[in-house]
Amino acid sequence: MGEKLGIGAAFPALSLTLLDQGLAKLPACMPGAWKVVLFYRGHW
Repeated sequence: MGEKLGIGAAFPALSLTLLDQGLAKLPACMPGAWKVVLFYRGHW
């Protein structure tokens, strides 16, 4: 596991494959200064 983000740290660049096979490049695809990313694993 990587290091935790500190206060004021830049969000690392991530590329995620979406359910419709599209690609989301974080944080570039999210405008604005504040961002929230929630990973939900669903029911196993």
